[in-house]
Parts: sequence; structure tokens; C-alpha cells
Amino acid sequence: MLLLSAFSMLAQAANIGERLTPWTLNDQHDQAYTLDEKTRVLLVARNMDGSKLVKAALENQAKGYLEARNVVFLADVQRMPSLIGKFIAIPAMRDYSYRVVLDRDGTVAAQYPGAEDKVLWLQLESGKLMSQQEFSSADELRAALEKLPVQ
Repeated sequence: MLLLSAFSMLAQAANIGERLTPWTLNDQHDQAYTLDEKTRVLLVARNMDGSKLVKAALENQAKGYLEARNVVFLADVQRMPSLIGKFIAIPAMRDYSYRVVLDRDGTVAAQYPGAEDKVLWLQLESGKLMSQQEFSSADELRAALEKLPVQ
């Protein structure tokens, strides 16, 4: 059964040139967000270290910074203990100046394989995956975000 699940995840993995399957998840404010064709970059953090890297890269940025660049931040929070998430971590995220789309069961983030300790950057065009790269440095991620055009 587990092996079948692994094959199923591989079959869903995004490849360059393919259209990403749309999904809908709630953010830290319990507002639904649906991946759409306007999204130019999807950032994926698989653990707390990746989320901290994104937070450091966005430090001192104005509210709406990611949205103005059509960037969506997806955080895989499936391993976070539910009580910690419910009473500490997610309420703290509500003070962030950017949206954090929460993958509570890890199924969406699993579609985009990458290193656990890095932030995955998926470059999109009209819903298709054009390229991908990984960041392990907040400074490098910040520099890459700065290069994106503001819409």
C-alpha cells in the first residue's frame, strides 16, 4: 500500500513544461487560496527551517510584497504537532506581512519534490512549470525575489 502511494506521488510530480494541477488550501487566516494561472512563482517550504528562510528573506518587506510579484508561499506543516500549530505557530503567522498557504496534510507539497532543508522555487507561466531552483540562503532568495517584476 505504501509503495503504491509512493508511485502515485511520483506520477503527480510536476515536470518542466507541464501545467500544475490546481489546488485549494487555506492560509494562516483560514482564507481559501486556489493556485491559478496568474501565479508566477510558487515557493515551497517542507519544514520549519524552510519557512524560517522565507521569513528571513521577507523581513522588513511591506504587506503585499509577494502578491505584487504574483508569488505564493506554500508551507508544508503536516509534521507540526497539532496543538503547537493551533495555539502557537499559526496564530503567530497571522502577524506576518505575507500569506502563508498551509499544506496541513503534505499532499500538495509532495507533488513538488525537493530537498527538505531548502526552499523550492517553481517558476510558472500561465500555470505551466518553466523552471525550478532551490534556495538555502535567505539573502539569495531575497535577491531573486527583488528581480521579479511588480505587477
